[in-house]
Amino acid sequence: MEKTDKKKIGKEIADFLFMVVGCVFYAFGTSVFFQPESIVAGGVSGLAVAVNYLNGNLSVGVLIIAFNAPILLLGLKFKGWKFILKCLITIVVLGGVTDLVSFLVPPIAAGNKLLCALYGGVCQGVGIGFFVRFEYSSGGTELLGRVIAKILKFSHIPIAIGVLDALVVLTGTIVTGDPLNMLYAVIGIVANTKVSELVITGLNKSKLCLIISDKGEAIAEELISHSPRGVTMLEGTGMYTKAEHKVLMTCVKSRQLTQLKQIVKSVDEKAFIIVNDSVEVRGKGFEVLE
Repeated sequence: MEKTDKKKIGKEIADFLFMVVGCVFYAFGTSVFFQPESIVAGGVSGLAVAVNYLNGNLSVGVLIIAFNAPILLLGLKFKGWKFILKCLITIVVLGGVTDLVSFLVPPIAAGNKLLCALYGGVCQGVGIGFFVRFEYSSGGTELLGRVIAKILKFSHIPIAIGVLDALVVLTGTIVTGDPLNMLYAVIGIVANTKVSELVITGLNKSKLCLIISDKGEAIAEELISHSPRGVTMLEGTGMYTKAEHKVLMTCVKSRQLTQLKQIVKSVDEKAFIIVNDSVEVRGKGFEVLE
């Protein structure tokens, strides 16, 4: 029992430290790249940059905490106090680190908005990736979007979040009087999205393969003998021809896909292969089950 408790405590500490690292990256994106060039790229941090542009006496970090406070209160009813407490811890750390970074680190790539939009998006993407991967949340438009979707009985949460971010970008464009802010915001958001996805899923992506063939058993034997991956056989019926086929399902690392295709082709050149990206695979040969 003690071992389990120690392991759990160790995991909580490690997750917290990774959250702090995420806050540092996110703060760099905001304070070192976005704020100096007045780039408003969505989210509560973007709104904080817009308000800071109007009143430089209000620090971005303090504004991030202030804007998130009512969102947390709204989210308490729908997400529960444990989730909101983790959000609060993240937001306080993020606000403090944002102002600390702003004080200690001078602007980088000053005068080049394009580079600042790109680098800022990359840094924020790393931060968000750490938040999601280690089950923390920085609240903001993501949490507000979920709350609004719950209140309005709206099932498309990403659309609600996207609308909120778009409103922040539009507000920033009006406040700064720079129509190009929208372009820089899109660059930052795209970089943010791609990098956060990379941090969450990792570099070692996998492929889910479905193989439809009349020679399913022969293909399965070849795959098992030449590959460390398991194969599952399913029964399928072509709805047009009403003919029965064997459907093989297997998951391979991206680098093994070419080998799989060659094995299938060597047995049945007419085999039908469907390949999909797998965001996460857990089990023997992939991520360890927890």
